[in-house]
Amino acid sequence: MIAVLGLVVGVVAGLVVRPVVPMAFEPYLPIAVVAALDAVFGGLRAMLDGIFDDKVFVVSFLSNVVVAALIVFLGDKLGVGAQLSTGVVVVLGIRIFSNAAAIRRHVFRA
Repeated sequence: MIAVLGLVVGVVAGLVVRPVVPMAFEPYLPIAVVAALDAVFGGLRAMLDGIFDDKVFVVSFLSNVVVAALIVFLGDKLGVGAQLSTGVVVVLGIRIFSNAAAIRRHVFRA
């Protein structure tokens, strides 16, 4: 219940405050969101499997976001930012769909 309340408060705060992302960070925000979603789906899967650890989740969440953003940053500096961004999204997308399939199998027993 606390997580749902936190989610609602966060969404309402975002709608009211309307934060502005600096132009320098705009290329990295979508990648960071996909990386965060990967950690969330992984945490949900671990919870359903009975092996969830909050420390592992926090470290996974933060490290996924930082590593994904650093890969895209490095790609921008090397001149291949679009290709590395696509690669990061593909890899994280595969992980998200894999976790979603495991969650579906756990919830629906199918």
